[in-house]
Amino acid sequence: MNLVQQLINGVVLGHAYALIAIGWTVLLGVARLVNFGHGQIYMLAAFVTWWATASLGLPYPLAILLAMGAGVLVGLVMQAAMLRLTFAQDLVSIMIVTLGFGHLMRGVAGLVFGGNPQVLETPLSLVDFELAGAWVTGQDLLIVAAGILVFVLLHYGLERGSLGRTARMVAEDPKLAQLAGIDVRRVYFAVFAFEGAAVALAAALVAPRTPILTSIGFEEVIVTFVVVVLGGIGSVAGSYVAGLGLGVFTALFGGFVSPAYATTAAFAVLIVVLVLRPGGLSLGGRAGR
Repeated sequence: MNLVQQLINGVVLGHAYALIAIGWTVLLGVARLVNFGHGQIYMLAAFVTWWATASLGLPYPLAILLAMGAGVLVGLVMQAAMLRLTFAQDLVSIMIVTLGFGHLMRGVAGLVFGGNPQVLETPLSLVDFELAGAWVTGQDLLIVAAGILVFVLLHYGLERGSLGRTARMVAEDPKLAQLAGIDVRRVYFAVFAFEGAAVALAAALVAPRTPILTSIGFEEVIVTFVVVVLGGIGSVAGSYVAGLGLGVFTALFGGFVSPAYATTAAFAVLIVVLVLRPGGLSLGGRAGR
């Protein structure tokens, strides 16, 4: 097994993990909420990207925008449906509602797109070249570049922009923020819209690497959970490092030990890290602090 190939696979996989998790990182940091329909938004956006290119004949960049639009729409609908629960911070009910939305999206995707696996081919996924004895596709490079760009923009936006200050006020005390004149309702809608757009972008970029099935959302929820907890709740920089580290670890473990136990090994690492460092990596750039 080529070590360089596995390292490159790990770097690409790590940026994919980080992109998938970033929406939930911001959601936890700003709204202190979770969305267990996160993986199903990923699945739905992957199908929308495939459908836009295969059935509508749209160029891949337009298909990405369409998928992100679908993600935004789903996020807004979910938040509208549970706005009262959001203000009440009723986490148990929110978990149940988002789980219900996830199952609903899975059923709709099955009815609309069918149960057969689909393959999304893009111009970049068909271009590959050799790098230090390993093979890399143009799609792989796009995932890495997009991951770095998204995290840099988000990190500086939350740290230095007015958006970051508003987000921190809402995260600390929504009622006090409302008294200070902040439209908390609009902030919550914006956060869910961002989460939908971010996970849809991740789906559109990562989907060409794997078959698209209605069942793919479950693994994405698991990955998101591990990355967010390892990185520290709400930590943008921590999520990036955790995603990259988890991707490299998964690729090396799968390549040299067994891919069947890669998820088990990832949770073992999660347990060890949380025992030694209960707050996760928490490298700064927290959306909610």
